[in-house]
Amino acid sequence: MKLAQESKKNRHSFLKGMLGLLLFVFIIFVGRFGQIMLLGEVNHQDLKSNAVALHERSSTLQAKRGTIYDIGGNPIAMDATSYSLLAILTDQWVDPDAKPNHVEDKEKTAEVLSKHIDMSKEDILKTLNTKNASQVEFGNAGKDLSYAEMRSIEQEKLQGITFEETPTRLYPNGVFASHLIGYASFKEAQNKLESRVAGDLGLEMSLDDQLKGKNGGQSFTTNHENFVTDKDDTSNQPKDGQDVYTTLDSRLQTYMESLMTEAYEKYEPESMTGMLVDPKTGKIAAATQRPTFNAQTKEGIEDMWQNLLVETPYEPGSTIKVLTVAAAIQEGVFDPNDYYQSGAVTVGNQTIRDYNKVGWGTISYLEGLAHSSNVLMVKLVGEIGYDKWEEYLYEFGLLQKPQSGLANEASGSMNYTYEPEKVSTSFGQGIYVTPWQLVQAFTAIANDGKVMKLQTVDRYEDESGNIKVTKPESKQSPISKETAQKTLKYLNESMKIDGSTTSMYQIEGHELAVKSGTAEIYDEDSGGYLEGGSNYLFSVAGFAPADDPQYILYITLRRPQKNTQVPAPTILSEIFNPLMTRALDYGKLDTHSGDEQVDIPDVQGTDINAAQQQLSQAGILQANVLGDGQKVIDQVPKANQTINSNVPVYLLTDGKVQMPDFTGLDLNSAQSLAQMLGIKLEFEGDGVVVAQSIKPGAAFGKNTEIVIQLQET
Repeated sequence: MKLAQESKKNRHSFLKGMLGLLLFVFIIFVGRFGQIMLLGEVNHQDLKSNAVALHERSSTLQAKRGTIYDIGGNPIAMDATSYSLLAILTDQWVDPDAKPNHVEDKEKTAEVLSKHIDMSKEDILKTLNTKNASQVEFGNAGKDLSYAEMRSIEQEKLQGITFEETPTRLYPNGVFASHLIGYASFKEAQNKLESRVAGDLGLEMSLDDQLKGKNGGQSFTTNHENFVTDKDDTSNQPKDGQDVYTTLDSRLQTYMESLMTEAYEKYEPESMTGMLVDPKTGKIAAATQRPTFNAQTKEGIEDMWQNLLVETPYEPGSTIKVLTVAAAIQEGVFDPNDYYQSGAVTVGNQTIRDYNKVGWGTISYLEGLAHSSNVLMVKLVGEIGYDKWEEYLYEFGLLQKPQSGLANEASGSMNYTYEPEKVSTSFGQGIYVTPWQLVQAFTAIANDGKVMKLQTVDRYEDESGNIKVTKPESKQSPISKETAQKTLKYLNESMKIDGSTTSMYQIEGHELAVKSGTAEIYDEDSGGYLEGGSNYLFSVAGFAPADDPQYILYITLRRPQKNTQVPAPTILSEIFNPLMTRALDYGKLDTHSGDEQVDIPDVQGTDINAAQQQLSQAGILQANVLGDGQKVIDQVPKANQTINSNVPVYLLTDGKVQMPDFTGLDLNSAQSLAQMLGIKLEFEGDGVVVAQSIKPGAAFGKNTEIVIQLQET
C-alpha cells in the first residue's frame, strides 16, 4: 500500500516536470518566433531577402560578336551555334504521365551514335553506363557539332538523346586567309556573364576588343511551382561588338587560294606565301600561306600555327635588289648605261660570284639588273657607302616590327659587322626579313617614294551604324618620286633583255616591273647553306602597271619536293601571271562596292571564261561556277534582272555538279539556287544561311532534301 502511494506520487512529479519543460520550450519558441516576426532575421540573416533569393533566377544575354567582312561586304567570320551531344540517364526528369525521355536501349543508342561521332560503340556504351549520373556528355567527340551533324543525329529519333546549344563562329569560306583572319572559340567562365566567344588567332584575336561586345543579363522571379511570375526585360541589355570590314577582296583572295593550293599539291614545297597589295593605300587585297588550315573545321592547324607573313624571318635573296637599285639611283651611282665586269669580285677574304659563276663579261648596269648580278649589287653598295646603305634598310622599314597589329610579329635581323657581311645584304643574304616587311618596303617603289603602312582593316561599324574608316598611313619617304619612277622603268626594261631572269613574268597587254629571287637557305645543323637541287627559297615581286602600279604581288616558294624538274620560275609564274592578270582586269573594290545596281547579262550558252568576263565587265563582283563542265547551261539570278553588285551569280555548267555551299546567302538566293539544281529546300530562322544539313561537295540527286539554318547577321 505504501509502495503504491509512492509510485503514484512519483508519476505526478514526472508529469509536472514534463509539463514544466514543455511550457518552458513553448515560451522560448513563442519568444523566438515573435523575435523573427518582429525583426525578420535569424542569426543576422534577412529571411525576406533569402526567401526572395530562393525564387530569383537570372540568365546571360549573349552579346553578338561582330561579323568580319571582306571590303565588299561578303562575310568571312560570323556568329553561329554549335551543339554538344547529351544523353539523359535518369527517369526522374519527366512528368509521370508523359513519355519517357531517358535512354532505355543503351545498346542501340551506342551503335547508332558511333556512326555519327568519332567514338567507338564500346566507349559510348561505357559512357551510357556511368553510375549515379543523371546526364552524361561524350567528351570532345560530342562537342562542337555542326548543324548538319546535329540534324543527322536528331533524325535517328534516339530516346534520351538531346543537344545543348553553344555560341560559336562560322567561317563560310573555309580556307580563306586563314592565318590572317584567324579563328575564335567559346570560352566558358565561372561568372556566366563573362562566358563568350573569344579570339584565338589572327585578326579574331588582335581585334578581340572591337569584336567582342559586352554580355547583358536578365533576371526574373519564379513561384513555388517554378513558373515565371515577373521578368525584367530591360535589365542590363547586351552591347554588340563592332563589325570589321577587312581590306581583302574575296574575288582575288579566293583565286589566290585556288592557285596556291594547286601549286602546293603539285610541287609539295615546304612552305609558300603570297601577298597582293594596293601600294597607294597599303590595303592588302589578298594574302595567304601554305601550310594553311580550314578555319571552319580547323583541319591543318596542327601543321602550322605560325603566320609566316609576320612571324618567320628568312633571307629574301635577289628580290631585295629592288631596294638596292633604288638606293643607288637615289645616291646617283646607278646609270643603266654604265658598264662593269661581271662574274666575280673579292671583298675582304671572300669571293662573291654571280649565280652562273662566270658572269656575262663586261655588261651594262641595266643588263646586270636583267641577269640579277650579285657583282653589280656589291659594286653599288660599295659606292653608296656601308653606313648609308644600313640607313636605307631602316628607312625602308626593314629590321623593325612593322606594327601590323598581329601577334608575334618579328623585327628581323642582319649580320653587319664584317665587309663581306655588309655587301651580302645588297643581294639578300645575311639579312632576315618577313614578307610583310618586304612588301611594305616595296610600296615606296610603287608610291612615289613613300612607304605605306600595310592595312588589313578598311573600316569598323558599330551596332548603331556609326562607321570609322581606317585612313592610309604613310610611314616615311626613303627615296624621291623621280627615283621610284626610274626604278620601275629599269625593272620593266630589264624584263625584255635576252636572258633576263624575269622574262617569263611578262603578261600580254600589260606592262610590268618585276624582280625574281633565289635565296640560299642556311642549315643550322651543318652551319652552312644547303646546296643543289631545289634547296632554295624562290620568290618573285611584281609591280603593275609599271608606269603607275595599282598592285604589288609578292610570292615565295621554299624547297619544292615534287616535280623538281620544273624550274622554280615556271612554278611561280603559274601563280603570279594569272593572279596579276585577274587583279588588273577586275580592278579594285572600294568601300562602297556592293551598293551599285547592275544589270545581269545573259551568259547561257557561253564558255565559263567568257561568262565570268562578261559578268565582271557588267560590275558583278562574285560569279560562282557549279559543276566541272566548260559551258554555262543555266544561271541564277536570271538575265536582265537588276541586282546589287555584291549579290553572287551562280553559273551551272554541263558537267558533274556537287552540293554547293549555301552559307552566306539570303533566303531568296538560296531558294533560287535550289530550284535551279532541283533540290528541295527547307529552312529554319531568318537572315542569311549559316548552316546546311548536307555538306558542300557531297553528291546529290534530283529532289534531294536539304535543310538550311538562317541567322541574322
